[in-house]
Amino acid sequence: MNNLRNKVQLIGHLGGNPSIKTFGKDKKLASFSLATKEVYYNKDGERVTETEWHNIVCWNKNAEIAEKYLDKGSEIALEGKLTTEAWEDKDGNKRYTTKIRVHELLMLGSK
Repeated sequence: MNNLRNKVQLIGHLGGNPSIKTFGKDKKLASFSLATKEVYYNKDGERVTETEWHNIVCWNKNAEIAEKYLDKGSEIALEGKLTTEAWEDKDGNKRYTTKIRVHELLMLGSK
């Protein structure tokens, strides 16, 4: 049951090409945005599409895969966990962002 405590599974499309950073000679970080869509019909019978944007980070092997094979519009499935980062802006206000750290990455669709 511990594996279910902080687990995220998403299927979506990349909003842009992955941004790649290299640390030392053997650590890589890929970050990108992922759009997920939900389509439903409201009470008036109108079709509604809602898009959510997620901040995604991949390390090492998954970052290498992202760098080599993913680009804007690529459809992927991922599994990971939520992480929160905090910082202070230039005015001294505390700011937060939530990201999904990828553990598993699966490419969908075709090139």
